[in-house]
Amino acid sequence: MELNFYEASKFDISRERKYNTSMPTRHYHNGYEIFYLVSGDISYFIEDQSYQVVGGALLIINMNEIHKLVNSSKESFERITLLFQEEFLEDMFPYNDSFHVLSSFASGKHFMPLNGQEQSFIEKLFDKMIAEYNKQPPGYEYYLKTLLFELLIFIYRKSSTLPAADHTGSNPIHKKIFDIVDYLNQNYHETQTIQGISSKFFISPSYFCKTFRENTGFTFTEYLNNVRIKEARRLLTGSTLKIADIAERVGFESMTHFGRIFKDITSLSPLKYRQTYKAELD
Repeated sequence: MELNFYEASKFDISRERKYNTSMPTRHYHNGYEIFYLVSGDISYFIEDQSYQVVGGALLIINMNEIHKLVNSSKESFERITLLFQEEFLEDMFPYNDSFHVLSSFASGKHFMPLNGQEQSFIEKLFDKMIAEYNKQPPGYEYYLKTLLFELLIFIYRKSSTLPAADHTGSNPIHKKIFDIVDYLNQNYHETQTIQGISSKFFISPSYFCKTFRENTGFTFTEYLNNVRIKEARRLLTGSTLKIADIAERVGFESMTHFGRIFKDITSLSPLKYRQTYKAELD
């Protein structure tokens, strides 16, 4: 089986929506990689582990670990990939033997499902990094280092909460669950219930809830809310639609419920979010 080595950049970050795309070969590189799936679902292979990854999950890949992405569903997905070498952060490492911010990469805990607030937090960090990297204003490299260090501390702390034997993402692939994920990604704007999904896919509600959590790292409600709020955030900053229309468009029947879930995930009301981030984009 073909295996390729790539020389890692000192620092590189990109955000792309991909269609019908898989990595052509297994590969490895002499840098650290942080992979975040914004939306969609894919399979990811790291060394001898396979992970089913859905939107809102983070993967970390150590130097020289062999990995490959496979898009079995052939549906579109959006991802952020950050690749860096240790030398990029050399002048920021604290001289403390009890703490090394890159130690998470050697822990074997590659897979990290993130709750809504965590997703919102790191997506804001990624957005700032991408803007700095692309525009390169004065002092951008120092700010990139600061943002990356903040992200690495988040990963270090998140990793420390995961049990050593936790391989949530590497459970045997349950095809039906990922058929359901694909269905939710396409139909989040419609009314969706555990009972309705269970009936549609011929699976008992209790087994569905158990296997959905095991395979994705999220409960059904968490995943559905994350997908809906992610689309609402896009519409709030990228359109002039009224907030009530956005709530209805992404699948919420009640403005009150939409506002509560949105604030739970983003820490801002929909109006405040629009005012804050639309201004930044403008």
